[in-house]
Amino acid sequence: MGKDKRDKLILALVLVIATLLIVLIFIFVITPAINGMIIKGQNDGYTYALLTIMQKAAACEQIPLTLENQTINLIAIECLQVSN
Repeated sequence: MGKDKRDKLILALVLVIATLLIVLIFIFVITPAINGMIIKGQNDGYTYALLTIMQKAAACEQIPLTLENQTINLIAIECLQVSN
């Protein structure tokens, strides 16, 4: 086997190893970080929506909730009680 063929084989193996390392870094480092940011955003949105609903309910406001083509109005039960 000549020196030229050996050099090409070593270069090819180095490129394969580098490609595998990049793929592994993407799979084990970058993807979980992106997924973590997505989950954090989802949790923040859930918390914001729930907090907004609770604040409006505490102020005795009606809260219209719509899903697809169905809407219901929520109101805190404490707002419906008659004070004596």
